[in-house]
Amino acid sequence: MGRLLGIAAAAVVAAAVAITIAIQLDRSATAGSAGAATTTTPPAELGAPTRVTIPAIGVDAPLVGVGLKPDGAMQTPDFGVAAWYDKGPKPGQPGPAVVLAHVDSKAHGPDVFHRLRELKPGDRVSVHYADRTTTFTVTGKEQTAKTALPTSKIWSDTKTPVLRLITCGGAFDRKAGSYLDNIIVYADELVT
Repeated sequence: MGRLLGIAAAAVVAAAVAITIAIQLDRSATAGSAGAATTTTPPAELGAPTRVTIPAIGVDAPLVGVGLKPDGAMQTPDFGVAAWYDKGPKPGQPGPAVVLAHVDSKAHGPDVFHRLRELKPGDRVSVHYADRTTTFTVTGKEQTAKTALPTSKIWSDTKTPVLRLITCGGAFDRKAGSYLDNIIVYADELVT
């Protein structure tokens, strides 16, 4: 019993010493030189992206955030609007950001990403915020069956800002009323 009390007392003393050292370090760090500022300004928040422009294919569309449907599928935007997946990184933040839009509709004809399949490496994609624009350069594209969506490639484990643009493509299944494939465009942030 005496040994346990000794260990407990030593632990209390060690904790008190650690707290005292931490307080001293904090005081010396905040004292600094006379009049010197010791705080740093955090980077400005991006806010929500507002537009996407892709000059090579004539895209200039508003952006809205979307999440997931109850069945786990990603929500899709209304006609005439593109969407960014707001459960992941915003375009320009580290990691893969996803922007999607429809290719067309029976009622309205061609939609925002109607010409997405025409993009080539080197084409530019810009995502606009209230106070800044982030530009990406297309690096590649692919067409895959919707049943074989390359999720690990789309949501890769990258630490740099990348962009994925997704729409429907391929053959149209008239019975199901949808396209059988997805067109996926891959783009990296343009560093100037």
